[in-house]
Amino acid sequence: MAMAFKMATTGMWVTEECKNSFMEMKWKKVHRYIVFKIDEKSRLVTVDKVGGPGEGYDDLAASLPDNDCRYAVFDFDFVTVDNCRKSKIFFIAWAPTASRIRAKMLYATSKDGLRRALDGVHYEVQATDPTEMGIEVIRDRAK
Repeated sequence: MAMAFKMATTGMWVTEECKNSFMEMKWKKVHRYIVFKIDEKSRLVTVDKVGGPGEGYDDLAASLPDNDCRYAVFDFDFVTVDNCRKSKIFFIAWAPTASRIRAKMLYATSKDGLRRALDGVHYEVQATDPTEMGIEVIRDRAK
């Protein structure tokens, strides 16, 4: 079994794969985004999908299910008004209204543990529908 880190509040475990994928995104820019899911049976937070460096925010939004919760991190590159290139990492807690109540509760109580395991997140966005996490919201938060 892969190495995992326990999240104290819920008894969930964050796999080593989650941390390694995040570090590859943060330092090596290998991934543009990572989507995480909770496997309720094994009580593990695992990597659900990884977006390559050529993928964008629309690809991330399309990869989130309409009827289930997920976590995601997105590496947002932008240029400031003084022409400086910057990158900020966003943590997105996705809990659509169509998802099960049990899933919403599980994801809500496990969020902080995963967030602590992913060192280097700049901003957090919580969304229940796509308009709450649109690219405009991300741009506004980054500036």
